[in-house]
Parts: sequence; structure tokens; C-alpha cells
Amino acid sequence: MNIHREKYREARYWTSEDGGVVVCGLCPHRCRLKEGCDGFCRVRGVRDGSLMALAYGSISSAHIDPVEKKPLYHYHPGAFVYSIGGWGCNFRCVFCQNWSISQRVEHHGAFHEPSEVIRKATEAGCELIAYTYNEPLVGFEFVRDCCRRAGAAGLKNILVTNGYVSHEPAGELLPLVDALNVDIKSMEGGFYKRQCGGQLEYVLDFVKQACSLGCHVEITNLVIPGLNDGEQDFESLAQWISGELGQYTPLHLSAYHPDFKANYPPTSAATLRRAAVICRKRLAYVYLGNLPGREGQTTFCPGCGADLVIREGYRTTRDGLENGRCRNCGRPADIVG
Repeated sequence: MNIHREKYREARYWTSEDGGVVVCGLCPHRCRLKEGCDGFCRVRGVRDGSLMALAYGSISSAHIDPVEKKPLYHYHPGAFVYSIGGWGCNFRCVFCQNWSISQRVEHHGAFHEPSEVIRKATEAGCELIAYTYNEPLVGFEFVRDCCRRAGAAGLKNILVTNGYVSHEPAGELLPLVDALNVDIKSMEGGFYKRQCGGQLEYVLDFVKQACSLGCHVEITNLVIPGLNDGEQDFESLAQWISGELGQYTPLHLSAYHPDFKANYPPTSAATLRRAAVICRKRLAYVYLGNLPGREGQTTFCPGCGADLVIREGYRTTRDGLENGRCRNCGRPADIVG
């Protein structure tokens, strides 16, 4: 893999061992690599005895999106965000919906310095930048450098992530991040081992760490028929979110469609509605991704039930809000921006 060899940067969080072995400490995989080898993520590898960020600045995708598409419903509703993606991932989900960039690396991705990302976001009129599409944490150094420049320029940083990273690098990056959507794929550890090649406890620790550092956090759960769509799956997820993050943490239940190596049937609207009923027993804000309409997209006031934010596709109206409160009953709206 020869992405922009002249642009390689030395990676953070690695150690050397006897026998020419380099150990990557970015994520819990702790890949043990020898010269010329790449890690599980495909974008960190050993070159000339050092661990290098092989895809630093290599951008696979760049778009201007509504912030709701991340999805973030309680962070600057209706705003547009400059979204960029890189390459690679530290999971191997057979159902991956973005496999074309997360499960492979192209040699011709466009290269950008962090300053260029900030310039393009500003020129596009976006005050938010999202690191998304693939798994941004495997591009830690580039995301960190972009976040620093964005913050200095007065822009907000959004991370859309699987949350699979070690505690120390998370502690370096999260103070630079304003909002996150974290994908909790299941509350069953065996699911993560079998379907993703990872461990659940590290994801949950990351989510709690982000909240403890003051980040705005929303959760997504991709609902896959036959894998994580049982009543206990949803009860466990809602219970954990309510107990650890709070009952006003937004949850997005998203419909799966067959992609990559998975051919399970698509998630039905009935399944999403059933999941929402279960989760709403514990959580105030539960949204249904890929299911348009009031039941899945509108933000209702937990106090009086009035419409706070109405979403029709990606068109957002905030008529129910006044100075951050419900216009009808005056309750705080649990919305940032």
C-alpha cells in the first residue's frame, strides 16, 4: 500500500520490542508488526523501524451534509457540516454499510493538509467539520491535527465513530472534539467478537470517557434481523444508556440493508417501531433512521409532548424552540446550538 509515501507521518502510541517488533497502542488490538507489515486497520504500518500513519491526509470522500445525516439530532439542528472520510477501519463487520472505504484502501485518494480541510470548510460556509464515513480513529494523527486547526479557527469538530480506541489516545483527542455519534452495535460481547472482531467493553469505556470530558454524545444502533433485534437486545441497550449516560441521551435506531458480505433481510419498519417502544420506556429521545415521518424524526418535548424540532427528510424546522427551551411549556430542550 503506497498512499502518498512522501506524506507519511510517524504515528503516535507505539513501542518497540526485541526482534524488530513494533507494537501499536492506538486501539485494543495492539497489533504486533515487523518491518513492512501493516496493522489490522490497513493504514498504520512499520517502515524503516517506525510505526507510520500511512494514509495521513488521504481523503476518500468529502461532502457538505446536514448535521442530521451524521446522525446528530440534538447538536445544532439544521446546520450544515463539512464531512470528510479517509480509509480503513479496525473492525471487520460483515454487514458494513461503508465497506468500499472502510474495508479497503485506494492508492489514489486525494491528499490534503489539515489547513486545506479547514479552508474548504470555511469557504463552504460550514461551522462544523465531521470526521466520518470510514472509521476516523484509525487516522488518529490527521484527525487530531485537523481538530486542532478547526478549534483555533472557531469551528466545531464532530466524530462519527465505532469508539474502538485505547484510553490514552482517546484522552488526547476527545478534548478537541465537540460532539460524537458512537455506534454501539450490540450490548452482547459475543456479537462484537463474532461479527466485528473486537471487544464491547472498550467501546462502552470510550463512550463514558467522552461524556466525562464534556462532549455531546448521541448513540446509533444498526438493527440487523436475526443478529441484534431481540427484545433483550433493545432493553439492555436502553438500560445501559439511561444508567451510564442519562435518559436524555439521543438514540438512533437505524435500519440495516444487505451490503458487503451480509445477506440478511433488510430491517423492517415494524422491527424499528418495536425497538422504539422498548427503548422509549427508558429514554426520552429515540429516533428511527431510514424511516421518514413524525414518529422517527421529530423531537418532542419530554415535558408536554409538543413538537420541538420537525424534520422532513433533511429539511429541519425549529419552531418549537425559544431560547433553548420548549416554546409551549418552557422546559429546557436538551439541544446544543
